Amino acid sequence: MSEDTLITLIIASVIIPAVVVPYFRRYRKKERDAQQRFANAKIAGLQAAVSMHPHINALTCIGCGGCVDACPEGDVLGVIGGKAVLVHGSKCVGHGLCADACPVGAITMMMAAPGRSADVPLLTNHLETSVKNMFIAGELGGLGLIRNAITQGRTSVEYIASRQRVTDRAYDVAIIGAGPAGLAAALTAKANRLAYVLLEQGDPGGTILQYPRRKIVMTSPVELPLWGKLKFREASKEALLEVWQQILCKTELKVNTNEKVLDIKENGDRFTITTARGEYIAAHVVLALGRRGTPRKLGVPGELLPKVTYRLIDAESYKNCSALVVGGGDSAIEAAVGLALHGTNRVTLSYRKGEFSRLKERNVKHLEEYVKRKAIDVVFNSQVTQILPQEVHLDTPAGVKVVPNDYVFIFAGGEMPFEFLKQIGVRFQNQVLN
Repeated sequence: MSEDTLITLIIASVIIPAVVVPYFRRYRKKERDAQQRFANAKIAGLQAAVSMHPHINALTCIGCGGCVDACPEGDVLGVIGGKAVLVHGSKCVGHGLCADACPVGAITMMMAAPGRSADVPLLTNHLETSVKNMFIAGELGGLGLIRNAITQGRTSVEYIASRQRVTDRAYDVAIIGAGPAGLAAALTAKANRLAYVLLEQGDPGGTILQYPRRKIVMTSPVELPLWGKLKFREASKEALLEVWQQILCKTELKVNTNEKVLDIKENGDRFTITTARGEYIAAHVVLALGRRGTPRKLGVPGELLPKVTYRLIDAESYKNCSALVVGGGDSAIEAAVGLALHGTNRVTLSYRKGEFSRLKERNVKHLEEYVKRKAIDVVFNSQVTQILPQEVHLDTPAGVKVVPNDYVFIFAGGEMPFEFLKQIGVRFQNQVLN
């Protein structure tokens, strides 16, 4: 053996362990963490997905972990036994970035199995409901995210456009809701020269209008008919609404604002849509209503006081006050953090359960940071029993906790339009099991 070869072997024997051993240790630690998260999620019933989620082909997956790193929600995926695994499925909101990041195409996005979520309507591949010629796009169908909503709004109307057009005075399609899904549906209808009517009970923007001021909205590049590609991955609420207004102006899209739909009835091969202003006849209906619905009330004394509200639009307008936020979802966490952001408010977060679940990873990190700084006081296993002008009473395992208070923000979910949908014949996933 030559001297050069010997030196090369000595160098290799030193460098390779120095690189490989630390890498292997990090890999094993990540795997153990993923196994623990998987076990915890399984015990809590949070491992399975309830809507759109990644399906991993184990035969194709090479276990590179690119999908894990790409997921903005944190611990949805993990690598166990050299393969990607759905660890915390209930936290998945269908970004699809994991599928984009997979170098071997081992991930496809799919809906949860029927019965996993009782409030998800049954839909065909073309997003048609159990009521013929009635479609659902966006959040109401179990999918979040602006990109998904836009894609579904466009997909449903493209399918409608492939059918025979109406020849009478009816609209080809009536679109209910002017959020991302509804606007995309209407733009697609206009691009395909369909006779359409777009009905919105408030102002264009949908769920985005309910976000706190300057909240960062996660999205991904997506194509809009008559406009082009929305290229940003993150944008503030204000920036996104400004884009919507530019789209409306450029495309001259007509929106019937402040016109709430009261009823939809089948009339032969047509639908009669009744609003507060009149009636519309359409051959197809696209429901892009969102899922927030009417805010759910707590039903406690004092809830009608002026200081009680069910959304937070501008957190910066509240300063030097005591605020109570009720709820354990992302909206509640974002409101609490928004109120605590500039440091002058005393913020209490009341949640009826013993721990949070299904939160976005960034919200978990923000909350932990503010709790550590004592900017937010979290009271688990608590329920509001009475709201008074200057205080709120919470029922806790330790007894009644009296919290000084100037404002109450309630995020207890909404009364969704599911009963309305069932009345017009739309079937839901849980009904297939009955």
